[in-house]
Parts: sequence; C-alpha cells; structure tokens
Amino acid sequence: MKRIKSFRRIGRHMELFTLSLPAAIYIFVMAYIPMFGVVVAFKNYKYDKGILGSEWVGFKNFEFLFKSETAFRITRNTVLYNIGYMALTTICALAVAILLNEIAKKWLKIYQTAMILPFFLSWVVMSYITLAFLDHQSGFMNGWLSAFGFEKIKWYFEPEYWPFILNAVHLWKAIGFSALVYYAGILGIDGELYEAARIDGAKRFQLVKHITLPQLTPLIVILLILSIGNMFRGDFGLHFFIPNNSGMIYPTTDIIDTYIYRALSEVGDISMASAVGLYQSFVGFVLVIAANFTVRKINEENSLF
Repeated sequence: MKRIKSFRRIGRHMELFTLSLPAAIYIFVMAYIPMFGVVVAFKNYKYDKGILGSEWVGFKNFEFLFKSETAFRITRNTVLYNIGYMALTTICALAVAILLNEIAKKWLKIYQTAMILPFFLSWVVMSYITLAFLDHQSGFMNGWLSAFGFEKIKWYFEPEYWPFILNAVHLWKAIGFSALVYYAGILGIDGELYEAARIDGAKRFQLVKHITLPQLTPLIVILLILSIGNMFRGDFGLHFFIPNNSGMIYPTTDIIDTYIYRALSEVGDISMASAVGLYQSFVGFVLVIAANFTVRKINEENSLF
C-alpha cells in the first residue's frame, strides 16, 4: 500500500522529479560511485597492481597523521579557524541581510553586486589582492603605518597577525553570498507579521528581534549544522595561497589540508591522502549527526532531519 502511494506521489509530481534528475545523476556519479575508492585508505596502493590488487595494510595509513609531531597544532588550527569563520560570517551576514532589507530598492542591486563579487574570485586572485595590502616594501598597510610614524611590519614573517588576517579575508569573500541567502529568507517572511507589529507600535529593532530573527532561526540552524560537518576540513585555498605558503607563519596558518598537501607532494603516497580524507569525512559525518541530534532535543522543528 505504501509503495502504491509512493508511485502515485511520483506521478503527481513528475515534472519536479524530472527537473531534479540531472542533479540526482550528478550526485550519484560524482559522490556515490567514487565511494568505492575509499578502500584505498586501507591499502598500500600501487599503480601497477590497481585498487583490488594492492596490499591490505589496515589502519597503518592513518598513523601518518596521528603520529605527526604537528598533529595537535594543525588539528587545533583547523577546528578553531572553522569555528571563527562560522561565527563571524553568520553574525555579519545576518546584520548585512537585515540592513539590505532596510535600504531603498533602487540601490539594492548595486549593493548585492558589490558584495557578492569577491565570492566568485579564486583564492589565487585573492592572494594577489592580499599581497597588495601586506607586501613589506610597497603594501598599502605598511604605507599607511609609515605615514602615521609607525614601523613597517613583515606580515609574512609574523605569525601572530594571521588569525585576524585570515578571518578578515574569509569574511570579505564569504559575506556576500551568505548575506544574500539570509536576505532571501527575510523576503520569505510574511509581511503581515511586520504590519501587525507596526500597528502595535513596534520599532525597527523590535521587529528584528521579535520577528526577523525568530523566523530565520530554522535557516540559520540548518546552515550551521551543514557547516559543522566541515569542521575538520579546512579551506585549502585560503590557508595555502593567502599566506603565500610562508614557513615562518605555519604555527598560525597551517591546517590539516595544507600539511597533508606539503607532506604528500614530497612522499606521493595516495593511500595516506585517502586515509586523511576518509578521516575528515567520517568526523564531519559524526559532527553533523551529533549537531542535528542536539538541535532535535532543543527544538525538533529546527532540525535538519
């Protein structure tokens, strides 16, 4: 009986299922079929023997990461940076989305275009823009410091500045897209709620506090749950290109992904790379399940599933 109802539901919404078919095929081909390659993480992969013929070594490939002298440092950096990116981007994007909802419509397209443009720039381009600001000899920042009588700073040799720099660069690139997502959520809020509140004498801040933010809570929670899944998977482009891979600032810029890239570019061991990728994916999966379970306990309506 349930199968019959399922087929009837598919028949009633055949157009929607047809539209989703290309995306479903893409996900199946690019995400599910390659999962067979996960077995490489447990083998000593040899090109001449292939995946099935290579020697089974169990969890030996995972020792590469966990026995590293810098394992704690790169894990700490990866987690703390992702927490900072999530918190800062969410707060700032919400604030920008609320402000976009208050400005005149004729200026809206200009602001939207200006904010989302950095999102489409590659990290290589962003690294040159950052270099224009931070170059020791001719960078804008050192030019301003010299103009005000301060000494120039060798940014690419001083690790203590980079937690702030990386958070600022990430925010600049990500805030436009995130703000538009939240702005779309604001547009979906029933306008009658605002009208009723204004009749009762509510001010703009009260409208935001009692209507906008509560209505956006499910969207915010869902995006945060999805972000938590990438807690152990850092942004390679951001942490490799923006610091120019400078060894002097590894203590505050190095993450799991950049460390593995440098190590494997010398060793060239595919099995080790697969093991680290599997480890990051597994931890991300556990974090998503745990975060969603926690949200369900607090408010089931805001959970992802």
